[in-house]
Amino acid sequence: MISALQGEIGINVIASIIASLVFLAAGFFWGKYKERRRKFGRNLDEYDFYPFTVSRENFGEFSLKDFRLGMHYFLKNEDHTAARQLIFIGEQNNVRTQLEPTEQKVYAQLFDKYDGKKVADDTHEFLENYERIVRLIGKSFPNTGIEILLHNLADPAHSLVALENNVTGRRLRDGTTNLLIDLKRRENEDKLNYELNIGSRKFKCTTIRDRRRDLHQHRCELHH
Repeated sequence: MISALQGEIGINVIASIIASLVFLAAGFFWGKYKERRRKFGRNLDEYDFYPFTVSRENFGEFSLKDFRLGMHYFLKNEDHTAARQLIFIGEQNNVRTQLEPTEQKVYAQLFDKYDGKKVADDTHEFLENYERIVRLIGKSFPNTGIEILLHNLADPAHSLVALENNVTGRRLRDGTTNLLIDLKRRENEDKLNYELNIGSRKFKCTTIRDRRRDLHQHRCELHH
């Protein structure tokens, strides 16, 4: 009887220790996750005021109203990643000319707070190598009907930054489609070998995402 009771107490103690270790480990990893989020911040598209809507033509369209909301939010609440993305979008869409004089002063404060001068330069430097890859692959397969595009999804309204072997009629600085905006919101997901219809022409396409965690997302498309 006593032996059985001691055995039961021992089992309960072991179970309590295991449960404590599980909770301790969970707390440790949750703390690491929260620390990482504080350091890197969130992507701008995780906020309700992501400053793009989808137009009737199914392309990304800049929203000044949502941009204003984001501008005021990041002055009061720090998020280095999302705020820099917002600044990049603002610069690409000439937001200074669209804001009222009082709002221009608010934007100037935001620009200074998050070192806006470096945003465009950092993005250009990061994209240079990808643009080179697009050019070289395109020149390796001339006159084959294989089109290669590079999108910078930091600015969906003018996302197309590199294009080789044009077969779809797209132009540099064209906006992205609703498909890419939808894929932008998904974590670690590419879209392989899907069909795209443009008029009577049919294309086989692959879209691959590359995420730069501290700033933007980019996508490379292959159409043939």
